[in-house]
Amino acid sequence: MALDPTKFKNMRLPAIAAPLFIISNPDLVIAQCKAGMIGSFPSLNARPIEQLDEWLARINEELDPETDAPFAVNQIVHKSNTRLMEDIELCVKHKAPIVITSLGAVEEVNQAVHSYGGIVLHDIINDRFAHKAIEKGADGLIAVASGAGGHAGTLSPFALIQETRQWFNGPLFLSGSIATGDAVLAAQAMGADGGYIGSAFIATDEARASEAYKQGVADGRANDIVYTNLFTGIHGNYLKGSIEAAGLDPNNLPESDPTKMNFGSNDAKAWKDIWGCGQGIGAIDKVQPASKLIDQFVAQYEAAKARVCA
Repeated sequence: MALDPTKFKNMRLPAIAAPLFIISNPDLVIAQCKAGMIGSFPSLNARPIEQLDEWLARINEELDPETDAPFAVNQIVHKSNTRLMEDIELCVKHKAPIVITSLGAVEEVNQAVHSYGGIVLHDIINDRFAHKAIEKGADGLIAVASGAGGHAGTLSPFALIQETRQWFNGPLFLSGSIATGDAVLAAQAMGADGGYIGSAFIATDEARASEAYKQGVADGRANDIVYTNLFTGIHGNYLKGSIEAAGLDPNNLPESDPTKMNFGSNDAKAWKDIWGCGQGIGAIDKVQPASKLIDQFVAQYEAAKARVCA
């Protein structure tokens, strides 16, 4: 399905830059949007909440809706996120064009975003969650397949997209090991409207990550990724080296109780010391400006399209 050009504007690449917990910030989002991708950030990256007001004002001020791609704000819709409705109020105040919701679908959140003409895309890891999100008013879906960075599902992208497309014709983006323009085209070929690219942007100049983290992404391969629920209570993918640096054995990690999950805490130590990352990082070999990375994606995308259509 073609994306609504009034909502998904000025995109050189049919893809969204995924919100990276702790790492995404206004500098990165603005660079992504100006380079022709939808940039995004988690609202919880702005602490205290007053900073979210400042971030949204700055992003709106620096982006030109006539030439730049729109931006998105990620909201963690989980009972432990006590800031949720306050953050949503700020999204309404600043009219965030796109809101990405994760870990819960709530009608009141969707209605608030719709009140000013915004759209909601919801993270899902299986068809059941996809149905629930649309039933509660989400406009589109982000299919988080096996290999995605951070919190990730276990289903093959082929299975997840084909099951969703059997009944859903709205906006659909694919997440999971997408780190090249070729992969974005592949996502479209299997039925998605575009890709959802996260881990590659850790290795950019604008990212709010340590130099060691950025270099770890540039040097890493798929075999360096560990899937565990130890750190947040939800299964996710992490760089093996950061787990070893914390004194843990990545090959022998205990299971965590899902009730450990708490997004209301200001303690983000697990995410600072244990580095979330997806399996697609083998395609990333250096740290560079976000605009250069997106130029690379666009060139790869166009070359792949020419190759397939030849």
